Amino acid sequence: MAQRVEAAERLLDLVIALTHTRRWMTKQEIRTRVHGYADAVSDTSFERMFERDKDLLREMGVPLVVEHDPVHEDDVGYRVDTSGYTLPPVSFTPAEVGVLSLAAELWQDATLRSSARRGVTKLRAVGPAPEPGAHAGLALRVRGPEAAFAPILEAIDERRAVAFTYRAASTGRVTRRTVHPWRLLNAGRGWYLVGHDVDRDAPRAFRLSRIQGRVRATGRAAAFEVPDDIDVTGLVATARPEPGTARLAVLPGRAAAVRSRGTVVAPAAATEGPLADREVLEVPYADVDAFAEEVAAYAASVLVLDPPDLRDAVLRRLRAVAALDAGQPADGAGPGGGHG
Repeated sequence: MAQRVEAAERLLDLVIALTHTRRWMTKQEIRTRVHGYADAVSDTSFERMFERDKDLLREMGVPLVVEHDPVHEDDVGYRVDTSGYTLPPVSFTPAEVGVLSLAAELWQDATLRSSARRGVTKLRAVGPAPEPGAHAGLALRVRGPEAAFAPILEAIDERRAVAFTYRAASTGRVTRRTVHPWRLLNAGRGWYLVGHDVDRDAPRAFRLSRIQGRVRATGRAAAFEVPDDIDVTGLVATARPEPGTARLAVLPGRAAAVRSRGTVVAPAAATEGPLADREVLEVPYADVDAFAEEVAAYAASVLVLDPPDLRDAVLRRLRAVAALDAGQPADGAGPGGGHG
């Protein structure tokens, strides 16, 4: 019995065949000539296999073209548009390739990391190798985007409205929002969506960490136009949180990063009751959501005494983690958790 061909190998053979065909290939030609389609046990099985492969190629950005014979309209074939697939000549220097490789390391989120790595791999395949040691000792990192990032980015590309539940920073109120998404940007250690708030009929900025639950695309594609004169800086400034100072009860020897930014206002020997053996620190922060994620990572080692909104933000994160650990839904809690 012949060994079954892996899907990845079949896809690669299909791309090679459709790229180098002189005219185009019909389904029957693909079935008989492309390695792997002989595994199909029936016409129906082949159709399902080929349809899946076409969708995968298009998702990967391969420009698959459908051709029709001008005389025999039922004669349909497929080819790859090489003009839209072939990489133009690359003129990067080794130092520039090194910088691009370093920039690709910024993205630690799974989806963006894979895209960045694919791009760098293509550059290295056709361009010079990076200079060894040119960026030794450098390691760039950027905080990964929230779960809302991917569906919003897709909606921006399709120009479709999105709907989500949002917790306002100023009031803490949770409301349903419908937005025409224009831009996504990173500012002040957080990701922001800039768009047109449909219900309020005004431009707004929304911090992604305050979105609760899933983001859903709604309505038709190409439903709006993105204006050219967006005041991104001004809109994000209105959504940026106010800085503050937290009072934290910290176990000795724990949370070194927090300690380095704080001031001890009560040593462990001076605390009593539930806070016995803990030091009380005052720590300034610029963003309550970002700081809540940091504090939640220390679990019971750090207790939030003040302010209440930071305490609530940490509790939400820890409760969400506890719900996931128990196999229960997290009730739309934001990223992270919280504690008492």
